[in-house]
Formats: sequence, C-alpha cells, structure tokens
Amino acid sequence: MELIDNLTLGFVTAGHPWNLLFCLIGVILGTLIGVLPGIGATATIAMLLPLTFQLEPVSSLIMLAGIYYGAQYGGSTTAILINMPGESSSAVTAIDGYQMARKGRAGAALAIAAIGSFFAGTVSTILVAVFAPPLTAVALQFGSAEYFSLMIVGLVSSIALAHGSVIKALGMVVLGLLLGLVGTDIYTGTPRFNLGILELSDGLNFVALAVGVFGIAEILRNLENEHERDVMIKKVTNLWPTREDWRAMTAPILRGTAIGSALGILPGGGAILASFASYTVEKRISKTPEEFGKGAIAGVAGPESANNAGAQTSFIPMLTLGIPANPVMALMIGAMIIQGIVPGPNVATEQPALFWGIIASMWIGNLMLILLNLPLIGLWVKLLTIPYYMLFPAIIAFCSIGVYSVNSNVFDLYAVAFFGLLGYGLSKLRCEPAPLLLGFVLGPLLEEHLRRAMIMSRGDPTTFVTRPLSLGLLLLAAAVLVVVLLPSIRKKRDEVFVED
Repeated sequence: MELIDNLTLGFVTAGHPWNLLFCLIGVILGTLIGVLPGIGATATIAMLLPLTFQLEPVSSLIMLAGIYYGAQYGGSTTAILINMPGESSSAVTAIDGYQMARKGRAGAALAIAAIGSFFAGTVSTILVAVFAPPLTAVALQFGSAEYFSLMIVGLVSSIALAHGSVIKALGMVVLGLLLGLVGTDIYTGTPRFNLGILELSDGLNFVALAVGVFGIAEILRNLENEHERDVMIKKVTNLWPTREDWRAMTAPILRGTAIGSALGILPGGGAILASFASYTVEKRISKTPEEFGKGAIAGVAGPESANNAGAQTSFIPMLTLGIPANPVMALMIGAMIIQGIVPGPNVATEQPALFWGIIASMWIGNLMLILLNLPLIGLWVKLLTIPYYMLFPAIIAFCSIGVYSVNSNVFDLYAVAFFGLLGYGLSKLRCEPAPLLLGFVLGPLLEEHLRRAMIMSRGDPTTFVTRPLSLGLLLLAAAVLVVVLLPSIRKKRDEVFVED
C-alpha cells in the first residue's frame, strides 16, 4: 500500500505540466544526440549542467534522466541505418541491425529496437520502484565506516568494468581523487593544492571538468575522425513487425531485460556491458548461431532491451546510496549537489516528491519515446546528413556560455580548455575518462567519511574491519580486484570490450 501511495505521489509530481515539458525536452534531446554519432549522453548532460541552476530540482533531474535513456533509444537508429552507433551501448545492435536494413527490413529493425527498449524500460522502472525503498532503509543504517567501504567497492568496480588496461583505469581513479582534494581542507579550513590561485579555493569547478573532459575532448576526437556518412536508407517503411518477428523477438527481449536489469546496477558502465552480454547469450543459446551477423532478430532485440534496462537500473544506487554507477550518474549527483541536495538515502525521506517523481518520469519518458521515435524516423535520417564541421562551433559556443554562466568567472573557461586538452590527451593514451570523473565525484565524500570514521573511533583504523558490514564490503572490493587481475578473467574482459 505504501508503494502505491509513493507511486501516486511520483506520477502526480511527474505529471505536472512543467515537469512533463522538461521530460519531453529531455527525451527529444536524448534521441537527437543519440542519433548524431560522436556527441553522447555524457557530453550532452555535462554541457547542460549549467542550465540546472535556472530550473527546479525535480524538473532539471527529470530532464537529465530523459536525455540519458533517450540516448539509448536514439543510438540504435544510426546503428541500424548507417552502421554507426550513436552510443557505445548500441555498438552490438549495429552488427545485425545494419544487415537487416541492407535487406530492406530497416523499419522492422527499428520497431523491434523500440519495442524492446520500451518493455525493458517499463520493467526496469518497476524494479527501481520496488527495490529503491528497502535499499534506502538499509542505507540509513550505514555509518561513516560503511559508507567509506561502499565507495571503495564502487571505485574498484569502476576499475574492473572500465575499458582497456586495469592499471590505466586505476591511474584515472587516483587522478580523479587527487583533483577532488584541490581546494580547502574540510575540517581545518586550510587551503591545499590550489597553487596560490584564489579561484581554486573552493576546489575545481565540477561543471568545467565534466564539460572539458567529456564535451570538448569528444569534439576534438570527432574532428580527428570526421568522415562522410553514407545514409543508405532514404525512406523507412513497414515499421510494424510481422507475426514471425514477434515470435523471434519475444524471448530475447525478456532475457535482455533480465540481463540489463542486473548488470545496470554495477558501477562502471552496466548498460554497455549488458548489451554485449545479451548478444553473447543470444548467440550461444540460438539454434541458428550462423545467422548472427547476417540480420538475426535476436541480435537486435536482446541487446537493445539490455542496454535500456541497464541504463535505468543504474539509477538505483544513485538514488538510494548516492553512489554513481557510471559517468552519467556522477553528473546527476553533480546536478543534485548544484541544487543544494545531498545525495544519499535521505533524499527519499526528506524529498519524497523529488525521489518518486524521477522514478515515475522514467515510465512517462519511455512512453513518450516510443510514441515519438518511430514517426520521426524521417527527420532523424535527414539530420544524419549534417556535416560535423557545421555542428562543432555551435556546440563549443554553447559549452562556453553555459560554463561561464555558472559563476560568471573567466577562470572557468580556462579550466574547460585545460580539461578538454587533458581529456583529448588521455584518449590518445587510451585512458578512459569515466573512472576519473567517478573518482572526482566520490573523492570528497570518501575523504569526509574516512576522516569522520577515524575521529569517531579516536584514530583507530581497525574500525573499518571490526564492523561486519564494512568488513564485508572491503572483502568484496578486494575480491573484485583479485578476480579481474586473473589472466583468464582479464582475457575475457578484453574480448567483451573489443568491439566497443
């Protein structure tokens, strides 16, 4: 009964005309940036963070959430039509989706992707609503030692699930933690690591770092790899799947939803991992594995369901624990902090309308997406013909105006340029920036809980291992790190990300 009352509150909040408008804006923007290859949800949300100052907290978070799962929908369009995934999690969809398009079945492939995504989004929204309250109740029992250990688990998991070298991912986390220390000591008020620069007294600007590392660096990478896009499909017809299509896609959608819902909760990019895992499962259990890579319906339905389910269940640790499961969730936490909201389990009890409004908006947003995406496919196809060199000046101008508007500080523009070059340099070294952002967001919280736990235990470090829950979380983190370093696991891990 309490769940029904909470969901009613959520739908009343999300159904407010103003919130509906921003949900619509979010899903349309998400679809747009998902369709245009090379921009990405992370970069777009980073660019839009300055706008959240001008909005109500619930409206801004609903819009940002809509951008995230809307991008999962939009990414499949380019994957199917031009074999160029708009989102990393849609890379697997391109394998069979593009082959279906080449056979004249682009409409069916797009419809299968949309239906699978809507079903997965609905199920994962229900899971968020069911599991978030009990997790919040558990989290309210956490002390500083447990929170410290939980954040260690999150950072180690982000290392384990990051692309490329584990050592490089560990280096990115450490760099993010170090950048998070810049500013003023949280207990003594002493300036530290600010190089004598007054503007760094309050620490590095989160928005400047996010826009630089993800927005500007992404633009530089895309300019380097700019090429003509061959839009093969000029007109998409026969959108509704046939009876045979329904039989072939039902089971993969169910399996993909289950896989994505489970893996989406894991820190480090669950939606991407979920789509690859779903494709692997479908190919292994198929009676006709030779059809995969040649237009198999299961190769579209499973991964698309998995990535959308993974995208939405990643909200569970963010809403209940204040722990980001991926870079987008880290940006969402940044948006909450900008609005003066302390992320964590207290959000559900202190601001229930915000908490349940975001959850309810997910289902509303998914419904909007399936009603909008298929009729607007012709528009998305036309947008694919826009050269990237015409887009990037407007994107950079938008980034600069947005970052400057946060503090009206020119120093932030220099910071964006610096972090943009840093992000580009890291990409050339094949260092993924996602662990860096997670380290930067969690660093101050990690330090706060570490020092608070030490103060409460009067300087006794054994407090982290004498408390059962804290010890269990630290053992889990150690186990994850040991397992991922095993040669056989490392080889499998490299195989999972080889196509990304």
